[in-house]
Amino acid sequence: MNNVTPQVGSWYKDLQLGSIFEVVAIDDAIETQLLDGALCEFDMESWDELVLEPVEEPEDWRNPFELSDDDYRDPSDYNGDDWSNPLEIEPDTINGLIDDF
Repeated sequence: MNNVTPQVGSWYKDLQLGSIFEVVAIDDAIETQLLDGALCEFDMESWDELVLEPVEEPEDWRNPFELSDDDYRDPSDYNGDDWSNPLEIEPDTINGLIDDF
C-alpha cells in the first residue's frame, strides 16, 4: 500500500493512527520507537500495509526520555584539568587519620 522505504533514523507518521515514530533498526524486521518510548516491530508485509508519510524529526522527541540539551554537550566543553585528584577528594582528617607524608 505504501511506497515508503524504511530508513534507520528517519521519522514517519502513521496516517491511520496518527502516531509518529522513528525507525531504529532494520534486520529481519523493522523496529520502530514511538515518541513515548514504546518499541514496535513490523515485518515487511505489515510495513507495506501501513499508510505512512515521512515527517521531520519532532522538536520535543527527547522529552519522554527526560533528556535535556545538556545531555548533548560537546565533549570538548569539559576540561578535566581543573578536576581534583581522586586521592584528594576527602582528606584523611575526616577519617580521624593524619597523613604526614
